[in-house]
Parts: sequence; C-alpha cells; structure tokens
Amino acid sequence: MPVRFARIALALIALSCGAVLAQGTAYPTKPVRLVVPFPPAGTTDIIARAAAQKLSEAWGQQVVVDNRPGAAGNIGSELVSKAAPDGYTLEMGTVGTHAINPSLYAKMPYDHVRDFVPIVLVAGVPNVLVVNPSLPVNSVQELIRARSTSHRREAGLRFTFRARCFERSRASTSHTCLTRAARRHSRT
Repeated sequence: MPVRFARIALALIALSCGAVLAQGTAYPTKPVRLVVPFPPAGTTDIIARAAAQKLSEAWGQQVVVDNRPGAAGNIGSELVSKAAPDGYTLEMGTVGTHAINPSLYAKMPYDHVRDFVPIVLVAGVPNVLVVNPSLPVNSVQELIRARSTSHRREAGLRFTFRARCFERSRASTSHTCLTRAARRHSRT
C-alpha cells in the first residue's frame, strides 16, 4: 500500500470521529480495541497495526490490536457485533467478513448489514483468480459458464458458492474497511 494512500486513509479515520468531537464529547477517553478477525502477520493485521499506531498518536489514547482469527473471520466479527456500540470496539472488516461469508454460509453469527456501521475504507487489496489448468476456460465469463456445463465433471472439479459470489460481485479488489458495532437490532 503506498505511503501516501495510507496517510490519507488514516486521516479519514481520524476525521470520521469528528462528529463525536463536534458534539463536545471527548473521544476516546479510554483505550480503543481494534479487532482483526484474522491471524497476526496477514495483510489485514499489517494494515490494522499501522492504523492503530497512527490513531494512537492522533488521539493521544492507546489503540490495541486484538487478533481474533477463526471461521474465515466470523469469530472476530461476531465479537464486534455483540460489543457495545460506543466506538471503543472497532473491527478491521474485509470483503470476506462482510460480503463473501454471508454468501457462503447459510447461518451467520451476525448480520453483516445491521450489526455494523462502516467508518472508512482503509485499503484496497488486489486479488487473483486461478483455476486448475485442466479446466478448459480462458476468461471469467467462461468460468461462470463452465459451472453449469459438463466441463466441471470432466475436470473433476466441484464448484461451490464461491463461484456464485464471484459472479455477483465481479470484484477484482477486496477492501479492508474499519467498522464498529451498530445499535442493537432485534433479529426476527
């Protein structure tokens, strides 16, 4: 991630808390927990640690990175979804935790729309789509068509919801977004 982009993103994070400051309420008055729903040393963790350091400097308050990996990010995301919606528990969410997982799993431990409030887009991370060389496809369109043809049987591949998710999003970039818990909503 270019340094200039990182500085702009971190400035936006700090400014996003301006509404609280404009109301005359001091924020933060205690350490802020930044949950990373993935293991240490990955892309999301590296970005979160850089953001936490800059936010700690800007706010004069400690921002603690708390790695909560597991279940493709669902464990850490569930923890944040159940936190008090006071801005002291933040999540470094990703396209995985807030778009892909809800498409993959029939039952989620959180509602990716109602349980979170986006604060700022922090980074964009390129993705690469690869297929088994025995699958006779040369483009995304051919891959999408192949999932409903005999090619998948010939190649011995099993398609999952991932292909449907990709077809819906047509995304070439995943995003890392800082979110916080939303006000409680009753689930029906």
